[in-house]
Amino acid sequence: MDIGLAMLAIGAVLAASVAIALGAAKTGFPALVAFLGLGMLLGSDGPGGISFDDAELARQVGVVSLVAILYEGGLSTSWRRLRHVALPATLLATLGVAVTAAVTGAAAHLLFDLTWPEAFLLGSVVSSTDAAAVFATLRHTRLRRGLARTLEAESGGNDPVAIALTLGLIAWIEEPGYGIGDLATLMLRQIGLGLLVGIVVGAVAMWVFARIPQTIAAFVPVASAATAAIAFGAADAVHGSGFLSVYLVGLAVGSTPSRYRGQLVTFHEGVAYVAQVALFIVLGLLVFPGRLPHVALAALGLTVVLILVARPLAVWASTVLLCFSQRERVLLGWAGLRGAVPIVLATFVLSSHLRSADTIFNTVFLVVLVSAALQGTTLQWLARRLGLLAPVLPPQAPLAVTAPWNALELEEFAVAPDHAINGSAVRELGLPREALVAVVVRGDEAITPRGSTTVDAGDVLFVLVPHGKRPEVEDVFNRWRQRI
Repeated sequence: MDIGLAMLAIGAVLAASVAIALGAAKTGFPALVAFLGLGMLLGSDGPGGISFDDAELARQVGVVSLVAILYEGGLSTSWRRLRHVALPATLLATLGVAVTAAVTGAAAHLLFDLTWPEAFLLGSVVSSTDAAAVFATLRHTRLRRGLARTLEAESGGNDPVAIALTLGLIAWIEEPGYGIGDLATLMLRQIGLGLLVGIVVGAVAMWVFARIPQTIAAFVPVASAATAAIAFGAADAVHGSGFLSVYLVGLAVGSTPSRYRGQLVTFHEGVAYVAQVALFIVLGLLVFPGRLPHVALAALGLTVVLILVARPLAVWASTVLLCFSQRERVLLGWAGLRGAVPIVLATFVLSSHLRSADTIFNTVFLVVLVSAALQGTTLQWLARRLGLLAPVLPPQAPLAVTAPWNALELEEFAVAPDHAINGSAVRELGLPREALVAVVVRGDEAITPRGSTTVDAGDVLFVLVPHGKRPEVEDVFNRWRQRI
């Protein structure tokens, strides 16, 4: 194809994706479903007429796109926001995935002409919630802080378990003599090495990003992209989970006090959006709509089991010993959105050329469409009915007051329920060393803060800022305003 025509086509697709995103934002319809539909329209069965059946290329596009999405999710979150939900999120990402895979696999064996290993493979492919779908949905909902953070952490951490299960079961089917011990070893290696590499690379990244001089500020996004690539590649090279590693490194960079954090978040949001567009369109191209009716009825039945049985059971098993109310468990059960990750895992199956590969891929595609369309559009409504939405406070602009000696400024910051610092201790706020919180006004009370003082919604912080440090403090304020 001529380079000019290729650029025209790419520009047209990106312009269409912007229009789709705008329409999705106004109507509440999941952009994921719309992008998949655009890919199907461009495919060989649609008016676009593009013939594409390269499962291996689709898998590679999926892997690169998921790296960008997971890194951005970790970068926008920060460890301070997730540490209080680490236990439930870890249980949902491990035990929850195993329960979902087992229950869904048993249902798949009854609904499809699949052997038990093939049925559990299908269950494993759809066992993880999707980071892209969850992050995108939470940006447009006002769930209570703990629930939103639990879902964020789960969606970022459950991919390695689902991937290890999928790869292990593919090997189980293809390789004689492959047993449960081999599967357990694979999962432990993937998670253990991914965790180790993520911690090491994350520690190095925190040290580097805290010391990058302003003279090379324009290259900070380049350094961040390189960090994400190294995090994934290093873990994958030692046969660990690159997805777990890149999410942990994103958390580390996002937790680093830095004047560049706002710049990095904006940059990686754009990269993640382009990655989502590319991923969903390629996956849509890979689908042949004419083959979907053959599995439609059974796939719908499997989706019902997944949403109404498997996911609620997984949530109950993971939270039964934790302090969650029944209403919160209902919402967590409904919020198990499926999206790009299951379809990408299905391309792993498709590229392995198993006997049931087409059935599994087409089924997963339909499951994702129904899950994203149904659960994504009703999550806010259900949270409102259950009384689990965070209250809305009117925004207050910071008020600057210049001290008489013209050396300091006093900045006022009002804390809203959905601000990232809600619930954090003063010592965790990430202010430059020269700035400090002088007083915390809580209702009619003025509190002289200590490092252990907790910041709550409704508090007003008065921060003393030297003139030369104001840009850095404004960057910190922007980080504080990130929605939880």
